[in-house]
This record gives sequence, structure tokens and C-alpha cells, in this order.
Amino acid sequence: MKSLIGDLFGKSPFGPIVEHSKKVHECVELLWPLLEALIQEDYDTIHRLHSKMSRLEHEADLIKHDIRSFISQRYFLPVDRSDLVNFLARQEKIADLAEDFAVVLTLRRTTVHVEIQDLFLCYLNQVFQVSGTLLTAAVEFKNLAETAFGGAEARSILKLIENLGEEEWKTDKMSRKLSRAIYSLEGREDILNILFYEKMVIMLGSIANQAENAGDYLRVMIEKR
Repeated sequence: MKSLIGDLFGKSPFGPIVEHSKKVHECVELLWPLLEALIQEDYDTIHRLHSKMSRLEHEADLIKHDIRSFISQRYFLPVDRSDLVNFLARQEKIADLAEDFAVVLTLRRTTVHVEIQDLFLCYLNQVFQVSGTLLTAAVEFKNLAETAFGGAEARSILKLIENLGEEEWKTDKMSRKLSRAIYSLEGREDILNILFYEKMVIMLGSIANQAENAGDYLRVMIEKR
């Protein structure tokens, strides 16, 4: 179907928004080799991956600026402009947090206690689930925008966003389990390491929270139609 937005408003902003979503998810995906490098105490690789993360975050930033410039020049948009800006801001925050995580790993040569390594990897995998669900929702939202925001497609995306909340809730549960395992190491692990582990837990959880918040703005844009 030919794009209604293309007919009425010229170039659609939703294609670039999906490109931004993909770039942000690339930042999140890079967390896996970063965590693996930390577990393997491969600090040179951590620094190399941090540089790659910085480049990806910058590329996401450039896409975001292009989108903001585009939507500020158009009087008509099929969705509330402020909701679209807020959605972009939440996605931007995900990339920022992923880069912050990479920076933190470069600050000290931390060893990850063997008892929490698998829990950390499972927790990160759950964060991926949340970020991946947001990316799927963003792609589907673009398709929906090009077909006038209605019908079963809209209900399907709202269900996807509901699942996003469910995945974020699972992330919260896993973070508490991981934190309990971390603090159970007290007396057997360096206190600075314990504080460092907890900082990592909080930062990864913040990525999932921001993904859920971004999904909320997608829902708002659909429900306002």
C-alpha cells in the first residue's frame, strides 16, 4: 500500500526512526561481548569495544538530530510531535546508558566472581529481550503509520508493547535475584567489587526501564489516533 503519510506530508519520519531504533539496539547488543571480555579479564578488548560503542552511539545521535530537524520543519505530522520527540529521547537514553556501561568497565580491572558470572549473562540476555521487543514494536509502528493507524495491526502492536512491560518486569525480578547473589559474596569478595557489580546491575536495569518507557510513547501515539 502506498504511504498515506508520503502523500499527505511528504517524506515519512518513521523510516529514519526505525533506523535510529536499529542503531540503538546495536549499542545494546555490544554489551554482550563487553561483559564476556570482563569475565575473561580481557581488558584490552574492553577498551576496543568501548571505542566501537562510542562510534555507534554517535551514529545514533546523528540519526536522531536528522529526525528532529525533519519533524521540526513539518507543520503536519500524523502523531503528536511531543510524543514523537519523547519517544526519540527515551531511545537516545538507551544508547547513552549502553555507552555509560562500556565506560564504567574501562575504569578499573574488575574480576567477576565465578558464582555470579552466569547470573550476569542471563540478566543481560533478558535486557536484550526488552530492547529487541522495542525494536520489533518500532518496526511495526512504522508499518502501522503507513496504513493509517487502525485495525488489527494497531491491536497487534499494543499487545507487543504490553509484552514489553512483561519483559521489563522479568528483568526487575532477575536484577533482585542477581543482587541477592552479589551481596551473599560479602566477606568472600572485595567490597569494591561488590559495589561495582551492583552498579552494573543498576545500569543494565536502567536500559530495560528506558526501553519500556519508549514503548509507552508508542502506545500513547497509537491510542491518540
